[in-house]
Amino acid sequence: AVEKINLIPQDFFAELCEQIIQHLNHKIPGVNTAELCQRIQTSGIEIGVGDLAKIANIVSFLFSTAARNSLSTEELVTTLGNAVSSLPKHALQVIRHVWNEQGKSISVLEDAGNMATVGQFVDIKWKLGVAMSSDACRSLKYPYVTVTLTVADPSGQLTDKTFEMTIPQFKNFFRQFKEVAAVLETV
Repeated sequence: AVEKINLIPQDFFAELCEQIIQHLNHKIPGVNTAELCQRIQTSGIEIGVGDLAKIANIVSFLFSTAARNSLSTEELVTTLGNAVSSLPKHALQVIRHVWNEQGKSISVLEDAGNMATVGQFVDIKWKLGVAMSSDACRSLKYPYVTVTLTVADPSGQLTDKTFEMTIPQFKNFFRQFKEVAAVLETV
């Protein structure tokens, strides 16, 4: 991962760190590595979404561990310098700056270690379609609904989950969502 950090320009790495801090402060649901990766690739840098996600996970772990241990900026940079000697200078500068500016704002829960880690529901999109024909059947005329759920996993990575349902399945799905919403309003 360290050699991949070398590829990321300082401004993009700073943006990644800022998004991670915002996620740790529960201001955004997750870090959109796919969108950031696309912008980095557009600037001419060859890096994959998987590599950027690994870097985001490492930096997220670094910031949350530093917050849990109440590390000062100097303690964090010294620890990083001792542990990872090949970390690029620009990455250390960004980490120092972001932690110095916003590190103290990270809220650490006392029982964070005892809590179950689950994803956070971010968005839902759906569209109605009709399958007209296929290789096996000339005339289907079969309506279906495509649903895309956007979920942020515990590390903050946004993931889209897409699936198709028949109209009766979608009606049942919708009814269950309404029941959940009604229960949540009573809480």
